Amino acid sequence: MKRCLSLLAATGLLLGATACSVNPVTGERQLTLMSADQELAIGAENYQPSQQSQGGRYVVDPELGLYVSQVMDKLAAVSDRPGLPYEIVVLNNGVPNAWALPGGKMAINRGLLVELDDEAQLASVLGHEIVHAAARHSASQQTRTVLLQAGMLAAGVAASKSDSDYAGLAMGAVGVGAMAWQAKYSRSHELESDRYGIQYMVEAGYDPQAAVELQQTFVRLSEGRQSSWLDGLFASHPPSQERVNANKALAEQYSGGVRNKAAFDRAMAQLRRDQPAYEQYQQAQKAASEKQYDRALTLVEQAIDHQPKENLFWELKGQLLMQKKQPGEAIAAFDRSIAANPEFFRPLVYRGLLHKQQNNTRQARADLEQSRKLLPTQLGSYHLGELAQQRGDREAAIGYYREVASGGGDLGEAAQSKLSQLGVQAGS
Repeated sequence: MKRCLSLLAATGLLLGATACSVNPVTGERQLTLMSADQELAIGAENYQPSQQSQGGRYVVDPELGLYVSQVMDKLAAVSDRPGLPYEIVVLNNGVPNAWALPGGKMAINRGLLVELDDEAQLASVLGHEIVHAAARHSASQQTRTVLLQAGMLAAGVAASKSDSDYAGLAMGAVGVGAMAWQAKYSRSHELESDRYGIQYMVEAGYDPQAAVELQQTFVRLSEGRQSSWLDGLFASHPPSQERVNANKALAEQYSGGVRNKAAFDRAMAQLRRDQPAYEQYQQAQKAASEKQYDRALTLVEQAIDHQPKENLFWELKGQLLMQKKQPGEAIAAFDRSIAANPEFFRPLVYRGLLHKQQNNTRQARADLEQSRKLLPTQLGSYHLGELAQQRGDREAAIGYYREVASGGGDLGEAAQSKLSQLGVQAGS
């Protein structure tokens, strides 16, 4: 009870210090426990882990990322916080989604881009996300979470945490809150982002009717219950006929603007040409999940034939060859994946594990340490602990095992066992 009262007292002090913060977009007062400087720091800290845990950057056609950034710049320039360090990347992820971290760091998945028709619809997506950042919605939502947790503690209710992975990969991130700032926004935040996002579109010269079309598309797809959509954009930005109607009423207040379809089509040409290969990749993933490894390998090789620059295709081939007990061929596939995108953590982990199995300890350690710089994972850290233990570096091994133990799960228990063997406790 004393702990609960202390937390409530501390929360009260924080509220007293920040209760007069003003929403930079609406001009209305709002509760925010986070300063503007903290927003920037949190966004910068979480940006790379968020990218890594969701597929990494799309690198096959770098020009597409430059184009998306240029569209974002037009909207950021007319936002209510033009001084934020806005930045956006295209993620190599087939799930239709877009998000904004505190401080203006944003991303859009290739899976959402292929659902758009023109630049005006892209501007609608980006304008919406810019409002989330400019209006400090993540900070406001986090404040509500803190207050709710404080209330739960005061009532004596215990909260629990659940872990999630990316695409079924049991390689969870350690010590990073990569998804913490992409929680479901409130209904008022969504409507606010729609409203002011349309204003930003208009000020940047775009046709606001695109925002209506976009919401109509989202509603139609949600009614079709496509699982990838429900797991992506709809999880944090739920569509509704209410939003369609609100956007339509707002759009009618403005005259038309540009659509820039030709520029959008040029920028999207490579991704659209490669879409059949990405569909084969998804089919291969499904076949692999059903342990149809030969079929999965055939499908991913067809995808590679279509687009040999795609690192995810080579990575999946390496994983399949691992399952088929062909380590040499698997390493060669991971080599190609890493060469295509050296800044993605996952194939480095897999290649490191294979080198470790083959007693190539120096290369194994190099791969696992490089993967850890990109995204710390339980799997990578556990095997780094074993490598450290093998070479007699007890302190390094303990550090890795403690990190893994803090993540829980099966690997966490295995790390606890290792720590016991070394005569230490995980938390000591």
